[in-house]
Amino acid sequence: MSPTMTKTVMVLNGPNLNMLGIREPEIYGKQTLDDVGILVAARAKTHDLTADFRQSNHEGELVTWIQQGLGTVDGFVINAGALTHTSVALLDAFKSVNLPMIEVHLSNVYQREDFRHKSYLSLIANGVICGFGINSYLLAVDAMAKILSPEI
Repeated sequence: MSPTMTKTVMVLNGPNLNMLGIREPEIYGKQTLDDVGILVAARAKTHDLTADFRQSNHEGELVTWIQQGLGTVDGFVINAGALTHTSVALLDAFKSVNLPMIEVHLSNVYQREDFRHKSYLSLIANGVICGFGINSYLLAVDAMAKILSPEI
């Protein structure tokens, strides 16, 4: 993309994130995924970015969206949910497109069950942000803005 065009960040959300506000609010908070999307779009706008905010419960659909990002987006923010700990397919998709990617989690995964301490995506992520609730997404948008426009 040319420097005069708005850059786009695809923000992907994996399985069960559509249940935010309902599922385990003591861990994930009471705000919904729609609330998160509104906040992410507003934060992206402050950086002259566009946020393409999506959610799927299907690994294959997430892989397809990542692949479709090649040539259409400038970077990714992803909360892959449980797929973080299991999906080589998501890892390979991100390797294929070779674009900046930041992994986010609402909870501090290192204070939780041992299986949540392993992330395939962390192997190639530009950074990982966890434990700040929905602010994890906003911090990721700020970080992605810096990655995409290092002069700021």
